Amino acid sequence: MTTTTAPTTVLDPGTVPAHVLRRVIDTALEEDAPWGDVTSETLIPASATATATLVAREPGVLAGGDVVAAVMHAVDPAIVTTVAVPDGTAFAAGDVLATVSGPARAVLRGERVALNLVQRLSGIATLTARYVAAVQGTGARVVDTRKTTPGLRALERHAVRCGGGHNHRTSLSDAVLAKDNHLAVLLAEGVGIGDAIRAARGRLGHTVHLEVEVDRIDQVEEVVAAGVDTIMLDNFTVPMLEEGVALVAGRALVEASGGVSLETVAAIAATGVDVVSVGALTHSARALDLGLDVDVAAVATPSGV
Repeated sequence: MTTTTAPTTVLDPGTVPAHVLRRVIDTALEEDAPWGDVTSETLIPASATATATLVAREPGVLAGGDVVAAVMHAVDPAIVTTVAVPDGTAFAAGDVLATVSGPARAVLRGERVALNLVQRLSGIATLTARYVAAVQGTGARVVDTRKTTPGLRALERHAVRCGGGHNHRTSLSDAVLAKDNHLAVLLAEGVGIGDAIRAARGRLGHTVHLEVEVDRIDQVEEVVAAGVDTIMLDNFTVPMLEEGVALVAGRALVEASGGVSLETVAAIAATGVDVVSVGALTHSARALDLGLDVDVAAVATPSGV
């Protein structure tokens, strides 16, 4: 159990830099209360204090416990947040995940932003955990994609890791990944895939990862022979994936992508691919049902106020 008035180090600093987290929170708070919380400032005495508990209304996997603490600290450093379990912990309906105590107006102002973020992130972690469980024993990694909510990528990637998944490239700046539209432009320019890959390899530093997406089995040999680190087999059927893995024969990592669902992921992973990328982890995750409920008995206003 962690008690904090500021963000702790549970968030992977390589995944969620402090300045990124603060920017997300500041933007969300400004959006939600650009000129203050008129309801609380009208109805709630300035001296009132309150305690609220973050309670699970359904089972899941936690992601964003420290985000709740960071939101509350941004609203008012006097708020004390106690996170009951670390991110990545599975919980049951009814479990208390965190407790928030402090000035009542501040707690109420931070409530919705904190809930929006922790519900979204926990939904991603919970869905990811289901995909990871489905491929257990195959050796394949479940990874996310760039299909994230604008502005929330770092947090959503953290949530994927909380669910036991892994992260693909963070951004367009991280690695070379030539997809169908890149190849279409090259084709229009009269440049072959193999020639383009070899030319790119000659220009890249030795630490830069090179991946190419293909959507036909007859492209596999040319791409692998040209020297890629990873080949992405996009929208291949299970038999085609098995054929593709056999053709690659360990010369590159093999990633399966496109149309992956909880119903199909186990069969896809069993083909021998190294990686299964799943856009649904972030673009289709349902926000988990969590509540931040004020304890009426813990609300206090100094006498005479």
